[in-house]
Amino acid sequence: MPHRVEPTEVFARLNVLIHGRPEARAVYQAVVAAAVQLVDGCDHASMMLVDRRGRFYSAAATDDVALAVDDIELAVDDGPCVDAIVEESFQHDPDLEDGSQWPELARRVVAETSVRGLIGYRILLDGEKVGALNLFSDTAGAFTSNSTDQAAVLAAFASVAVMTVRAQADSANLERALGTSREIGKAVGLLMAAHKVDDEEAFELLRRTSQDLNIKLATLAEEVVQGQRVQYIANKRLASDHLVD
Repeated sequence: MPHRVEPTEVFARLNVLIHGRPEARAVYQAVVAAAVQLVDGCDHASMMLVDRRGRFYSAAATDDVALAVDDIELAVDDGPCVDAIVEESFQHDPDLEDGSQWPELARRVVAETSVRGLIGYRILLDGEKVGALNLFSDTAGAFTSNSTDQAAVLAAFASVAVMTVRAQADSANLERALGTSREIGKAVGLLMAAHKVDDEEAFELLRRTSQDLNIKLATLAEEVVQGQRVQYIANKRLASDHLVD
């Protein structure tokens, strides 16, 4: 029987974790671990997300059993977790051996794992279907209406977790992009001053050199700012001017 703790304690830990800027995987692992602690009848849990190409993948799982059920769902392209993402926000099969609406999934899950009951809750982000929180029980009928209510609360928290993780990632990407832009701007300024050209000509010179040397534009800009490659670019411009003449 999984160890049960007070919900307020679990949510407090999760809240501290997701706002502490850890890796996404750590946040998602904490959410699925909380499912086993908080939801009556839950023995295993996973989080399935949708990538930018619309493909489903397991972002976190409590154990190999949860991963195995995810893999079976993806293989048969059917089941409460997949349907929770694609069709309805909530899917529940308390007993896979009692006339499941997903017969192929039920057959394989019963044959290949210890799982006998499933719950799938959609994870929404600004109205977009981004994934599902998947709960599994080894005991048929262990998931009750109380379980589904508990899972609904955790699924809502999972949506907040995904939103926070993505917002932090967007912020980090923005910071990197701004840093790159500043370096390129500095390099363009240096080339303008050194070669008496306007900003468009300086940027084009930087871009062509980047292509010729097969170096990323941001990397070349850093080298220019640090005083490297300056002579190479100067010689390149002189050569170019000579060809034009």
